[in-house]
Amino acid sequence: MKPNDPKGDLHRYLKAAREAVVWKLDGLSEYDVRRPLTPTGTNLLGLVKHLASVEFGYFGPTFGRPHNESLPWHEEDAEPNSDMWAPADESREDILSLYHRAWAHADATIEALPLDAMGHVAWWGDEGEVTLQRIMLHMTAETNRHAGHADIVRELIDGKVGMRETRSNMAGDGEVWYQEYWNKLEASAKQAQAQAKLS
Repeated sequence: MKPNDPKGDLHRYLKAAREAVVWKLDGLSEYDVRRPLTPTGTNLLGLVKHLASVEFGYFGPTFGRPHNESLPWHEEDAEPNSDMWAPADESREDILSLYHRAWAHADATIEALPLDAMGHVAWWGDEGEVTLQRIMLHMTAETNRHAGHADIVRELIDGKVGMRETRSNMAGDGEVWYQEYWNKLEASAKQAQAQAKLS
């Protein structure tokens, strides 16, 4: 690793975020990867489908590098939010394969162009003139944001937490510790609410 490699650094962070999102599906049933766990329908497989779609867009047409993928959920007559969930006839394998193809296409664009290469994001309107660096930053931020959604959704499904299977990055020490921690936070929240009512 070079001590000063902005493009390589950005690319590493994007790759790490992608892998974190995909890992959140490991070991889950078809129901669990698809079921909505927030009032707005957030679900794991939908997050992957969405991220695949946006990588194709940002690293494809933006830089005049077509991807030749069929993304019907991006057509004008598509049902709203159809990139955020997977109907039963869209398999997990198909969506993961789409995401891996999006990675390969994006990585080829990243390898081929310098950070200051200019592109145009059509759907950004007047703000659409961009550099590869800006798109790499944007896509890394977007992927990490959805990785955070995936963290919470996976924890709600089966309690599995952490950044990677081999590296949890969690401060606590087991179920008992976390129950005590949860109880402490709940008590503190109630105390703060009671104090607010008195003031």
